[in-house]
Amino acid sequence: MREASLRAARKPARGGVPNAMFVRAPAEALPEELTGLATRLTVLLPWGSLLDAVAHPDAGVLAGLRGLCAPGADLHIVMGYEAAEDPLSPDLLERVVVPAYRAAGFDATVAPVDRVELKALGTSWSARLAFGRDRRYWRLSGAAV
Repeated sequence: MREASLRAARKPARGGVPNAMFVRAPAEALPEELTGLATRLTVLLPWGSLLDAVAHPDAGVLAGLRGLCAPGADLHIVMGYEAAEDPLSPDLLERVVVPAYRAAGFDATVAPVDRVELKALGTSWSARLAFGRDRRYWRLSGAAV
């Protein structure tokens, strides 16, 4: 986080971001000072426990993420998985994942992401994944209600 915070502190002309905040805390136990501050919640290509929490919705994590958001905040999550290793399917996403997000206070929808859209995310990791192994990618989008 040190390197990212140094880049964010630069002048905007040099890539700095004046409203960046860096917090080291689990999503289900975020500091109260962050409540309702976010106008956009973006999770791009999570892995490990964060992927588990957003793909197989954990109510505590979703409540923590929702707590960050002001009403109407945009939700944008792009996640991928290897179909052979993970049972997520379009049907399961619609029946289980989307309703969990709605129960947590997000008006969410799900759609597949193709390799062109994945590459267009503009990160070095998404560009690599766009040419990697056969993986399915999904976008959860919507807004905090």
